[in-house]
Amino acid sequence: MIIGVPKEIKNNENRVALTPAGVMELKKRGHEIYVQATAGMGSGFADDDYSNAGATLLPTIEDVYAIAEMIIKVKEPIESEYKLIKKDQLLFTYFHFASHEPLTNAMIESGATCLAYETVELPNRSLPLLVPMSEVAGRMSIQEGAKYLEKPMGGRGVLLGGVPGVMPGKVIVLGGGVVGTEAAKMAAGLGADVTILDISLPRLRYLSDTMPANVKTLYSNEYNIRELIKTADLIIGAVLIPGAKAPNLITRAMLKDMRPGTVLVDVAVDQGGCIETCKPTTHADPTFVIDEVVHYCVANMPGAVPYTSTLALTNATLPYAIQLADKGWQKACRENQPLSLGLNVVDGKVVYKAVAEAFNLDYTPLEDVL
Repeated sequence: MIIGVPKEIKNNENRVALTPAGVMELKKRGHEIYVQATAGMGSGFADDDYSNAGATLLPTIEDVYAIAEMIIKVKEPIESEYKLIKKDQLLFTYFHFASHEPLTNAMIESGATCLAYETVELPNRSLPLLVPMSEVAGRMSIQEGAKYLEKPMGGRGVLLGGVPGVMPGKVIVLGGGVVGTEAAKMAAGLGADVTILDISLPRLRYLSDTMPANVKTLYSNEYNIRELIKTADLIIGAVLIPGAKAPNLITRAMLKDMRPGTVLVDVAVDQGGCIETCKPTTHADPTFVIDEVVHYCVANMPGAVPYTSTLALTNATLPYAIQLADKGWQKACRENQPLSLGLNVVDGKVVYKAVAEAFNLDYTPLEDVL
């Protein structure tokens, strides 16, 4: 198969979809890999690293899209890329369709096959291609939240871990999945007073058994959230419903119950966010303030640590990319049910129910395209 790796062009997105090691593995199997020049520079991989691994370098993003049967990316195509995507071309990347109607419509019109990392789902409901970036984003949420709690950054002026004789900062984590767990671990490691909320009692039991003593668990409901936010210093939104828009657990009206300088970090913002007042921001301009509450809502948080993120992402995506390249997407998806759940849009048809429901689009059952 002819595989293309374009340079990411989303704001401050320094990750790349394939490492030189990934190129070598695909090359060994007889595939042709075309990488846009300088695509790996932001992640610390030079053009020579790719050419030495067996890739052919192309000068422009247009060249990569024009030649490739399968495009492997990190982030969803942005508007300037829409016209480059060809009918029947396979795109393997993060899409988060349910929060972005123009992208959804553009991919329907393109006739391409869109296989989304974030909806590949194992029988135990885990999301193997979302996990590595969720791990990075969860840990980063505390790192960034601690920074923006500093007074010069607009925060309350609180040190999360406190010092002897001074109480530590209070961290609220909404959601006990991968992001929430990693956030709670990082906050606990800094010495913060952490409360993690979820609606799954089995998950809360697991977290209660495995988390450090400074992490408490609480059942998630509106009453409990309203009580906690009154004294919180940092609130992490870590709620994800696969392929669908996240629910709003914190509304605009709740901001008035928070103390000035409280920091909100909504990790779910690329799927619509679980905080009503959050809207996507960028690494170049990451925060905004509403009602004296600092909002950090960067939609590609792992892009700030691209070396770590690129290695972690390729570790997870490469086995699936090899299957797609070796067998073609139809045979690979017929033989691998978790991979088939990654299919969102195929030849103008929406084949993932949550995406169709988000925009009242016609839904085509997956088996109809397989």
